Amino acid sequence: MKKGIHPDNYRPVVFKDMSNDDTFITRSTINAKETIEIDGVTYPLVKVEISNTSHPFYTGKAKLVDTAGRVDKFMSRYGNRNKK
Repeated sequence: MKKGIHPDNYRPVVFKDMSNDDTFITRSTINAKETIEIDGVTYPLVKVEISNTSHPFYTGKAKLVDTAGRVDKFMSRYGNRNKK
C-alpha cells in the first residue's frame, strides 16, 4: 500500500441489520453516533437497512417477477378500451 493515503483510524465497528436484528463486527473508519455493548465491550454502532443475512440474493428467497403474465393481465383489463 502507498504510505499516507489510507486512514489511520481503523477500529472494530458493529453493523446491525435493522430488518432481522443481525449484527456483525468488522473494522471500519465510519463515524457512528450510537454505541452498543457486546460481550462486555462497547463498540460504535452503524445501522444498515439490508445486509447479506436479509438480502434475497444471498438468502435464496428471491422472487421471480412474471412480467409476461403481468402484461397479459394489463392488456386483458385495459387493452380493448380504444377499440370500442
